[in-house]
Amino acid sequence: MSTKETIRNKVWERLETEKAARFPFPVKGRIPNFKGAEATAEFVTYLDAYLQAKVIKVNPDSPQLPLRAQVLKDGKTLLIPTPRLKAGFIQVNPDDVPKGEERKAASLKHMNAYGHEIPLQDMPTIDLIVVGSVAIHQDGRRLGKGEGYADREYAIIRELDNPSVPVVTTIHSLQLVEDDFPRDPYDVTVDYIATEQEMITVENPYEKPSGILWEEVTSEQKEEMPVLQDIWDLKYSNE
Repeated sequence: MSTKETIRNKVWERLETEKAARFPFPVKGRIPNFKGAEATAEFVTYLDAYLQAKVIKVNPDSPQLPLRAQVLKDGKTLLIPTPRLKAGFIQVNPDDVPKGEERKAASLKHMNAYGHEIPLQDMPTIDLIVVGSVAIHQDGRRLGKGEGYADREYAIIRELDNPSVPVVTTIHSLQLVEDDFPRDPYDVTVDYIATEQEMITVENPYEKPSGILWEEVTSEQKEEMPVLQDIWDLKYSNE
């Protein structure tokens, strides 16, 4: 069994060697942007889960920008986690975005100008979750860049009593791996994999987390990520 970090490094190197990566560089240490990201976004829009969704959470990384813009073009509400979850989630309502400005509104630089931070108690029900990835196994196991934010975001959403909903990732086909790697209880797995070539429906045998594993959360993490303290106060402070 390979270590998670070994696989991450292999995929980052593969993307650069095959010249499939694109700005920002270097790709190592980040959710890598890749050539064909627009095609992956289009594949997602054909999913029934996408067509039926009213509220979609999409990660803030570069390769998912085309999909974030498309969510707004399609008249759906977009939720974007703030970087490192410092300020929770930004909600961008399509009615607040002038036609033609969807890509700008969905960008990390401008999302605050078009959207607004929402208190946890006002979070809408999310119908579809999109995550970025460094590597994906065809059975749905996922590797991010190693800091755990996508897993934490999913756990927060579930902690707020959001029902379990489909999870999709958009990646370059070079990010698909056959290597076996460990899966931790807090790791989120995916149900759909969109590459620049196809949409893959995953036969996912893994149970997703139903909330935050509080025994894994330190007081320092609550300080660094105030949303964790907010959830604790909202749900458990009176117990």
